[in-house]
Amino acid sequence: MKTERVTLAGVGALLLVAALAVVTPSLTPGVLDWQRAFELLLWGTTALFAGTALAWLVLTYVVGANYESPDPVHDGDDIQVRILTVDAANVVQATVDSLPATLDDVHVIAEADVDVDGADVHVVPDEFDCTAVRKGRAIEWVRRHLACDREFVLYLDEDSHVESFDGLPDADVVQLREQPRHTGSTLSYLADIYRMGVQIEQRAFARLSIPLFAWGGGIAVRQSVEDEVTWDRETLVEDTAFVWAAAKRLDDFTFELATATCRNEAPPSLTEITQQRRRWAAGNIEAATELPLGYQLLTRIRNYAWALSPIVTLVVVPLSLLGIGVAGGGGLFVLTSLSLGLLTLFWYLRGVRYYGVDDVEWALAVPLAPLVTVVHSMGTVAGILAPPEEFRVTRIQGECLALQGQDESDSREPFHSQWHAGYSTHGNLNLQVALST
Repeated sequence: MKTERVTLAGVGALLLVAALAVVTPSLTPGVLDWQRAFELLLWGTTALFAGTALAWLVLTYVVGANYESPDPVHDGDDIQVRILTVDAANVVQATVDSLPATLDDVHVIAEADVDVDGADVHVVPDEFDCTAVRKGRAIEWVRRHLACDREFVLYLDEDSHVESFDGLPDADVVQLREQPRHTGSTLSYLADIYRMGVQIEQRAFARLSIPLFAWGGGIAVRQSVEDEVTWDRETLVEDTAFVWAAAKRLDDFTFELATATCRNEAPPSLTEITQQRRRWAAGNIEAATELPLGYQLLTRIRNYAWALSPIVTLVVVPLSLLGIGVAGGGGLFVLTSLSLGLLTLFWYLRGVRYYGVDDVEWALAVPLAPLVTVVHSMGTVAGILAPPEEFRVTRIQGECLALQGQDESDSREPFHSQWHAGYSTHGNLNLQVALST
């Protein structure tokens, strides 16, 4: 983490000083050829962006070419459902109500006692102690204490509404698809649409020795594999860390992407999406230290690219509008920047397509794609420069709405157990350029 922090802070500071020197040379010291330094930095970040984008294209359209989710072979009789929450009974109830009737073994794992119809509620004891923290601690407790005679355990976040569920394919870990729903900030929702476009790289993960990330909002684990690998490790991204540990430990580890989809809530505000992406980035970088060297390198490069990619929006575009040439005005730089800009638009439109015809009107927001990439990336920058020292759960809109009618004397803070890494998206190693993730 320290390497990423020092590098990103140094590059960012140099870019700002160099940009200032190009715009107002009289205000900056003449110790360097700032124009030349600025050009080199822009070329470096552009090359990083381009290299990661090329890797994404290869991963998605070469490695993942023609991937189709295997036919389901395990129905509800083989699956125990476990829904993780802090204490959001109304949010959990909506998730339980979304489950198909075939999923009849349903359990809610909570930090406080809640009343939920259609599920057995289990409260994690305060005195339970293990290496895992927060959501990981809750999952590890339930793994040890809740009997399971089913082949699979399906973990859901409290707001993960299940749609189009027709069973699970046979694999050690089965990742459900993700489709965030619009609940608060429109920009946050657009950033998740963008992330869904990038996240189609998941279809290649079944063909990798180690999947690049996992999304804990909807993930099924073979019960025997769970007991062998366990969740007992300290991490902010317990789902991705579990999958990485399983892939390393098991010689014949298998991972598949299901056809089933979870509709979780997109972060309701810009503050929440920044904090969410911050946790994903910091957690993934920390967990990656347990990966083989090649995967560690890939993780670092992807996070650099994710964090630095908005430079075109924040630096190059404003200077161009001011009539100030960048990177020597070379045709190759312009062509490369234009290609990457078009690829960014493609990722956003690919996300709209992923949502389907019912949401096609969001394609009209494509002119906002540069701003959306900034919204998507700022949390990663924060996660690298200032990683969270403790876990912070993401508040969701459904919970906040329920609290509007709460008695003013009840000072309980609203919490949200959207503990996944996500990606997904989250992440999630889901990079904006390549991730996310």
